[in-house]
Amino acid sequence: MRRFDGKVAFLTGAAHGIGYACAKRLSAEGARVVVADIDAEAAKRAARELDGLAVACDVRDRASVEAAVAAAVDAFGRLDVLVNNVGIASGLAFADLDDDEWQRIVDPTLVGAMRCVRACLEWLLAAPDGGAVVSIASVNGMGAVGEVPYSAAKAGLISASTNLAVQYGRRARGARDAEAGWVRFNVVAPGTIRTRVWTDNGPEQAAQLERLKDLYPAGRVGEPEDVAAAVAFLAAPEAEWITGVTLPVDGGLMVGPAATATILDR
Repeated sequence: MRRFDGKVAFLTGAAHGIGYACAKRLSAEGARVVVADIDAEAAKRAARELDGLAVACDVRDRASVEAAVAAAVDAFGRLDVLVNNVGIASGLAFADLDDDEWQRIVDPTLVGAMRCVRACLEWLLAAPDGGAVVSIASVNGMGAVGEVPYSAAKAGLISASTNLAVQYGRRARGARDAEAGWVRFNVVAPGTIRTRVWTDNGPEQAAQLERLKDLYPAGRVGEPEDVAAAVAFLAAPEAEWITGVTLPVDGGLMVGPAATATILDR
């Protein structure tokens, strides 16, 4: 499929893991991808592999975000898709969280995504087929899974996206100005995904990842490509009538953990 021929996609946190898988999928379907990442050298390597553009981008810093978006527009002249992929977890118990730790998690995970939306919005509104924003949240933002500040930030990302979907939907924009563009806002909420957070942090972490598969009715943890497929669908023109949704990509976890099946079978 070449659903993104002629389109430009700006992806944050795209040098590794889920972000890289999303950039690779969109590139394979014809998009010119902008690999935006705080790890500038890794972004350059990824961009070379995908024939895209690498931009250094720290979503915690407004000037950095605006400079990265400006570089993308200078290079390609347009933006059609924004994928917000940056997220940071804490690992601390709730009782040990001070204000600085809350800020360290919430700022890049929630506020950083909104910085990117603001910086890209003018160009997304100008996209000929309407702009598309897909933000990567988490099942943590949909239920009690732990990691309180991370979960709160991801829940906030879901809420912000639904509100923006209404504010910048085609009807809302057209009601004020018939020539105004529109943007669709959707969210993908992954469960446990096999990324370097699990695989590059020692044997105990890797073993825990393998144990987690027992939670999932699908019988495995997710892969970055699972998330990329959902992102590509929601960003594509065929999803034009889908906005304001949160799509769990979680192997059935939010429907019911695998342990529930054992209880129901009794």
